[in-house]
Amino acid sequence: MTGKKRAVYVLSLVLSVIYLLWRVLFTIPWHAHFLTLVFALLLVSSEIFSNLTAYILICLRMVETNKAQQSVAVPAFTPGQELPAVDILVVTHNEEVDLLRKTINAATFIKYPDKAKVTISVVDDGNRPEVAALAREYHVHYIGMENNKQAKSGNINHALQFLHAPLFAIFDADMIPFSTFLLHSVPFFTRNFADLAADPDHTKPLGFVQTPQSFYNADIFQYNLYSEKIVANEQDFFSRDVNVLNGSNQTALFTGSNALFLRQAVDDVGDFPTDTITEDFELGAKLNIAGYASLATMHPESSGTTPIDVKGVIKQRTRWARGVVQSCRNLHIFVNPKIPFLNRIILINSYLYWWSFARRLIYIAAPLLYALFKVQVVNANFWILMLVWAPGYFLLHYVLGDASSRIRDERWGEVQETFFAPYLFLPVLLETIGIKATKFKVTNKDAQSNWRDKLYILPYLVLWLLTAFAIVSFNYGKWGSEILVGSIITFWLVMHFINLSFCLFIVLGRGVYRRSERFARKVDGEVVLPDGQEARIHTDDVSDGGFSFTFTTDGAKLAVGQQFAATFYYKHHPLHVRGEVVRKTQDKHPLYGVVLRDLRQADYNYYLQLTYDGENELLPEEQDRWITPFDELYMNFVLRFRTLDRQLQRLNRGNTQRG
Repeated sequence: MTGKKRAVYVLSLVLSVIYLLWRVLFTIPWHAHFLTLVFALLLVSSEIFSNLTAYILICLRMVETNKAQQSVAVPAFTPGQELPAVDILVVTHNEEVDLLRKTINAATFIKYPDKAKVTISVVDDGNRPEVAALAREYHVHYIGMENNKQAKSGNINHALQFLHAPLFAIFDADMIPFSTFLLHSVPFFTRNFADLAADPDHTKPLGFVQTPQSFYNADIFQYNLYSEKIVANEQDFFSRDVNVLNGSNQTALFTGSNALFLRQAVDDVGDFPTDTITEDFELGAKLNIAGYASLATMHPESSGTTPIDVKGVIKQRTRWARGVVQSCRNLHIFVNPKIPFLNRIILINSYLYWWSFARRLIYIAAPLLYALFKVQVVNANFWILMLVWAPGYFLLHYVLGDASSRIRDERWGEVQETFFAPYLFLPVLLETIGIKATKFKVTNKDAQSNWRDKLYILPYLVLWLLTAFAIVSFNYGKWGSEILVGSIITFWLVMHFINLSFCLFIVLGRGVYRRSERFARKVDGEVVLPDGQEARIHTDDVSDGGFSFTFTTDGAKLAVGQQFAATFYYKHHPLHVRGEVVRKTQDKHPLYGVVLRDLRQADYNYYLQLTYDGENELLPEEQDRWITPFDELYMNFVLRFRTLDRQLQRLNRGNTQRG
């Protein structure tokens, strides 16, 4: 970080601290009605904690060094060093066999200099015969169990009794590993082993390496807002930025899958914890507290599915929220003397994150109270407020944007906070005071939206209508200085109105017409035409059930409905497929869409590997900063009205035909 940038960061911190001191000392309406005072104190507390989480991110970014950043670069294997054995665990509860097949198949393709030292085990607490048969089909181990009362942790702890490699990797059933996973994770351990041998007094043993949570389908924000080409996945900000920063300070958080562990470290802390529903978060923290380092890498080494139905997403985040609160209570993060300072800061920041949704509701309510009911929860002169608040606010938000990389800007983060706020603040509050949920289930990633999901729109709709009415009623009849003095209230109302508008669109959803995700995979091959001639082709994208291609041989063509045989060369292996043309564009060089027919199992395994071995490059890794929230709102209005118009036209045609 340059000296100039560091100075801007420090100035933003100083100005925001001055503002907070002024807020606490001079703006609280101490003589107001009791309920008004309570809300005023909640508001100022929310501002303090919001700024605190911002300070933590900024300070971590400021103390970041080039050496720390280099620590997350994948090292090379140490020449002459013996390679450790590795156990790979594919953990399943009740997932479908077709989904498990993709993950198990990918695990068999994982590269390692000595494959004899890699053992793959399917860990099934359902003890299902069909899963055992699938394991036999792929020649991997099967570890089943019955009557598991300790969820995922119990399943893993049971499996570890039968495994003894010094390293082990965890994959959820839907998290498909890339072939490079071990090549890009084991070297961190071999380097650490060498460092420990050379200087044991100044080297921390490495407990685990966390690779990013990556997803090959668009999440609910990307898909429902028609933004799958505009913004990165909502979880990328943490996995590929914040957790990498944590890891550069040797305190990365474990996020549940696609991580590689030192077996001795897990044994030392008593295996996977069973008294929380977020065993991943708690295990990672326990390893750090026990003196083990943890790293998070920047580039994905696996990819899975994320739910896009409102109910599924909210249930998933509710489980995470309650679990982190449980784990923080179990770990006593505020008073435990064994927690190192930096580790404590990261854990507290994780805890405060789940309170951000309650804070967001307070921020939405504050201007509404004043605009609609003249309830003043901030006792301040307009000009003094502008002088003390505005410089620090805008500079701090500039710094946060700079400190948050290009994955996601703060405005998009506010939309996501607003979406979760009505449904997460109460579970967090209840869990904090010790009222636990009675039952949790694994999130169904394949769930589809139905009419009941539309009921989730109610809190957003109520807040949206109140905010719209407040904007109009608050500014109606005002002129000149009156509008200027009320501009801060109007500013916040408009910001919340935009965020709530996005939430309405998210819940309204978008039709899902594709049965499987497409991946941008470019490979060459040959097609046998109906006349027996061969023609060269080049794929444009692939999916589970088919692919699209163009001919690179002049004059070659196929008709819709024709069947064909093709051969691809994937990693020097001939992959034979059969298919049928179902779509053809009318271009000079048409793009053909085909579905697969009657593949042999060996070819299908290679085809799955071609599809899933690598990130889905059709989805962005960064947010397009040229597209503003207003652009996205306008785009959603236009696209949704077009969809509505097409539906009405089809309805009219149907009525005309029946008439």
